[in-house]
Amino acid sequence: MTQQQVKRLRKIKCLAFDVDGVLTDGGVYFGGLPNGATANNSTSSDTRSDWCRIFNIRDGMGIVLLHEGGYKTAFITLSRATDIRLRAENLKVHYFFDFARDKAACFDNLLERSGFLAEEVAFIGDDVIDLPVFAKCGLSAAPADAHPEVLKKAHLVMKSNGGHGAARELCDLVLRHGAFAPSKNGKWSAHK
Repeated sequence: MTQQQVKRLRKIKCLAFDVDGVLTDGGVYFGGLPNGATANNSTSSDTRSDWCRIFNIRDGMGIVLLHEGGYKTAFITLSRATDIRLRAENLKVHYFFDFARDKAACFDNLLERSGFLAEEVAFIGDDVIDLPVFAKCGLSAAPADAHPEVLKKAHLVMKSNGGHGAARELCDLVLRHGAFAPSKNGKWSAHK
């Protein structure tokens, strides 16, 4: 990791995630939501209750650890789907933007609602729709299997693919180096 990357990480207080291709492998599965959930028992207006994504549990633990460490989190996703909303609710994500056709506008809304400066927010995305946020945020990151244009523009490229630990890698880096890290020497501990 370069000194410039660490310098960017040290300012981070909030981590925003794209969902499809970052917290999932990008696949959409047909056949229903887990635990019998349907669009009717969610706050989502989605009517496609037969769509389902698989989320990585370790990525979720990374988000939980971020919260325990004092960091805020956000989802900014083009999709509008019950399973995504349920995952955000389950993880107690602080800011949720779905059906985000203009992700840069959602990022601006996140800054306004949270009071964070752009340089205090990291964003991980995998496709060209995420590039306008990359141009605004303090630290941009991409899974290893992101679109080639996204890989070129990211400040950090994870070793793992989307849905297979890329988000957790970034969470761990923020916990190790971010604004609320226990120390700036790069040693991370889950206990404060």
